[in-house]
Amino acid sequence: MKITYLSRSLIVCALLVTLSCSTKEEQKETVQLVSPAGANSEEPNLVKGGDGNLYLSWIEKSDEKAVLQYSKWQDSKWSAPEIIAEGSDWFVNWADYPALAVNQAGGKIAHYLQMSDSGSYTYDIKVVGKKSGSTEWSAPIKLHSDSVSAEHGFVSMIPMTDNKFFLSWLDGRNTVSTEPKGHDEHSSGGAMTIRSAFLSSDLQVSDEVELDSRVCDCCQTTAAITANGPIVAYRDRSEEEIRDMSIVRMVDGQWTTPMTIHNDGWNIAGCPVNGPRSIADQNNLAIAWFTAAEGVAKVNLAFSEDAGETFGAPVQLDQGSGIGRVDIDMIDAETLFVSWMEKDDLVGAKVNSNGDILKRYQLATSSKGRSSGFPQIALIGDGVMVAWTDSEEKRVKVKAITL
Repeated sequence: MKITYLSRSLIVCALLVTLSCSTKEEQKETVQLVSPAGANSEEPNLVKGGDGNLYLSWIEKSDEKAVLQYSKWQDSKWSAPEIIAEGSDWFVNWADYPALAVNQAGGKIAHYLQMSDSGSYTYDIKVVGKKSGSTEWSAPIKLHSDSVSAEHGFVSMIPMTDNKFFLSWLDGRNTVSTEPKGHDEHSSGGAMTIRSAFLSSDLQVSDEVELDSRVCDCCQTTAAITANGPIVAYRDRSEEEIRDMSIVRMVDGQWTTPMTIHNDGWNIAGCPVNGPRSIADQNNLAIAWFTAAEGVAKVNLAFSEDAGETFGAPVQLDQGSGIGRVDIDMIDAETLFVSWMEKDDLVGAKVNSNGDILKRYQLATSSKGRSSGFPQIALIGDGVMVAWTDSEEKRVKVKAITL
């Protein structure tokens, strides 16, 4: 995969004008970059495309509408923003953010959430596309096959090697209650489900299937491509309200039954809004997640060497004050970079496949409140790009950390 490397000269020049670093050591490692996002921006999403490039998407809001935009990292800077879609009837949520995916040919898809009815949690997943070489984004399609006025969201999107895309999402079509109006619209009815489908470059949906019939209501999903095919990891939900991480895998074209990644035993009668993140390279798979089983908060990381069929015991990454909001990327087959929130700090660590923490990093300062959203990381060259929402300035910021 060809990645555009961070320019050493850019780092040197930026350091001469940046006063945000307090020590010489930090100045060697940290560069505050000019963000392509404007005022009133939020919900950043960093993604490495199948074309080898790095992309940042975000939403800018006004009283009238929300605008989804993206920028590409090229020539050691972020390109001028391009509008993907905009609307005045979107569901914009701090944890359920839009995303962009780019295939090997440079074809793009993006998703956002559009209200489908007057209820607080009645919205559909809309997807738009832009073929390689095209200058226009397509008209939106609805990802899911049902027409139920219910919650649909927390989408994961990744490109396949054949230029198709794989998507998974939480689907609330079974949660709609048949009881009279006035009952709690979000929790009545049946359980939240998780579903998946494939999407062609011309936005044709195929092979939509239910992966699990009872899952946590509003934690992010995560997907990765292993040597066998896609995997999806998510926060499950038992009848006893145990909300641990589960995985389903595609093997020989068929989905496996859900399997618990580790028995944390977190019993919680409500959604913690704190999903997992995954990364894969052939049979090597790593998944990071947050748990607070028995009242003890932990950011965990677990490894698999058989594409998710089995996992080793998880390693705790935080130092006792983690609040989750994890992200993960792979440096090489033996080394990962993981980020998470500890109180008001966004921190990261290089971790090897034995679970040894090789080095910790202070990535940024960000409020633990909802307004700061879910920080994002992506490896590029010899460093990691970091994007987060500055809740005081109400703007998406970006930073480069040399590893």
